[in-house]
Amino acid sequence: MKIENKRNGNGGYIEMLKEEDENKEVGRLTYTINPEEKKLIISYVMVYPEFEGKGMGKFLVEAAIKFAREENWKIYPHCSYARSVMNRMNDVEDILLKS
Repeated sequence: MKIENKRNGNGGYIEMLKEEDENKEVGRLTYTINPEEKKLIISYVMVYPEFEGKGMGKFLVEAAIKFAREENWKIYPHCSYARSVMNRMNDVEDILLKS
């Protein structure tokens, strides 16, 4: 799998591609950045039905966490799926915004 971050200004998406299948899209996570508050807001996580149940959504959330940490931002998971994943993680207390 290949993960690409397509940032455009104060927003963008992280896309997961299946390289061995002509870069077929597996899923994506969309986000908005609030630079004044140093915050990344996860808006939506989507995985195509044929790839569901294989942890692909969690990989996308982990990619967003890595991106936010590189930029020294906090994350607000507006998306209920992302919030659920992050609430079950033990190593995100430093970056997770509850509200």
